[in-house]
Amino acid sequence: MAIHTEIDEQGIAVVTMDNPPVNALNIADTYRLAEIFRSYKHDADVRVAILTAVGRGFNAGVDIKEMQALEGFEGVLGTGDACYEAFGAVYDCAVPVVAAVQDFCLGLGIGLAGNCDVVVAAEGVKFSMPEVDNGALGAATHAVRLVPEKAMRWMVYSCEPVAVEDLYRWGTVLSVVPGGLLMAEARRVAGVIASKPPGVIRKAKWSVNGIDPVDVHRSYRFEQGFTYELNLMGEGEKAREAFVRGGREPNRAAR
Repeated sequence: MAIHTEIDEQGIAVVTMDNPPVNALNIADTYRLAEIFRSYKHDADVRVAILTAVGRGFNAGVDIKEMQALEGFEGVLGTGDACYEAFGAVYDCAVPVVAAVQDFCLGLGIGLAGNCDVVVAAEGVKFSMPEVDNGALGAATHAVRLVPEKAMRWMVYSCEPVAVEDLYRWGTVLSVVPGGLLMAEARRVAGVIASKPPGVIRKAKWSVNGIDPVDVHRSYRFEQGFTYELNLMGEGEKAREAFVRGGREPNRAAR
């Protein structure tokens, strides 16, 4: 299992992705993330959650090799549904979620971090959306929660990474710290939230989601439709086969 959880005495739940070499997630583990974050609705001991990773990278996206190993469109459809569920579960989590991001954050990672309530990051982190290079689309809905709209468009079209220092300047990353202090900072931020009345915080989370100008569920589902079109056109298959054959890496930021 590539997902580990723990809950401390403050009511801080830590959800850790741990899947070497770069924390890409397969379908089952992506669904597992959704289950974990949805379960906190019925766990009164949880006051706030931290989503983080160990090893190299916060998340390098989906498991492309798994997608190619499955028959027909099973991999594409399974991955798409699992991502939809995981992103929605983080966004709808009954308690605030703090993302603690290190090294790089790609594709699926953008969807996860973009749906968290607060983001803290290590120095030097790169955020990137390699979907166009992978013959797919998606997660612009969540990227625009991290970067301004025009920057998001450039990320989509170019697949080039954006530095965490820019996100901090734009106000979407709360703090940037040396890598060795990342979890201490995430726990500090989570501790502030955990110190508040838990019932009030849960209502606060519900209320701020309710005034969100974008329906992230519907918006992301719209994007997914184009990914499925590209697969019918054969573009997704070509890109995934090139990756499996070792002809290229999924994105420059993961090197």
